[in-house]
Amino acid sequence: MLMPPDMARAAATAGLKKVQMDFLRMMLLGICAGAFIAMGACFYTVVVTGAGALPFGVGRLLGGLAFCLGLILVVVAGAELFTGNNLIVMAVASGAVGVRHLLRNWAIVYVGNLVGSALAAWLVWQGGQAAMGGGAVGAKAVAIANAKCGLAFWPALVRGVLCNGLVCLAVWLCLAGRSVTDKILAILFPITAFVACGFEHCVANMYFIPLGLFLKASGVPVVGADRLTWGGFVGGNLLPVTIGNIIGGAGLVGMVFWIIYCRREPTYRSMMK
Repeated sequence: MLMPPDMARAAATAGLKKVQMDFLRMMLLGICAGAFIAMGACFYTVVVTGAGALPFGVGRLLGGLAFCLGLILVVVAGAELFTGNNLIVMAVASGAVGVRHLLRNWAIVYVGNLVGSALAAWLVWQGGQAAMGGGAVGAKAVAIANAKCGLAFWPALVRGVLCNGLVCLAVWLCLAGRSVTDKILAILFPITAFVACGFEHCVANMYFIPLGLFLKASGVPVVGADRLTWGGFVGGNLLPVTIGNIIGGAGLVGMVFWIIYCRREPTYRSMMK
């Protein structure tokens, strides 16, 4: 098991490798990550449908555990997730990666995540999953999307900060593990916590909200769905949540750990080059 100073070095080294990938590989891995997170979100939707019969916290806990599937697939199968890649700022701060290369990675991976998530939403819609439970799953999916589009800018941004703080902590903890079991256990608690607490993840929302829009267009009823529009998706949710995710992941996790473990290491920059 790695100790935190070695985890910081591993994170910066991983960031360097990520930005060195060619466009096609980066894009395809981004699409895979979007699809993986979508599968976790799909699992979550099924699990929380009808969970109102359970105590509130228990239903949230079960949904959070189900959603963990997404990041487990990303980490173990190997894919490029925008929110996790916020930790590349550690390589930038160490002088190993330029800001231009960081932004290139973020842009390509973000678009790839969007393509993979939205494609998965379209496939789930076409597959008729909404009809499960006598249509309850579809109604729940639309209600989730509608609630997300109904958030005001500031709460959405703050929930994004809290979410990606936990997501990047999960990725950070995975650096300490050496086995698949280690990595899965490192993922379970932070990811379950962010989902159970109702925080906002931009890539997950790239699945939840398009699916809700597809279902709404198909006639699945939802009360007060005036904000569930493509404009509400992009401007009302995706924009503030993405900003919040960057602040939480790059700022509150990546930069804080770099300051703690890497700032005063005289040999760190030379070793990364």
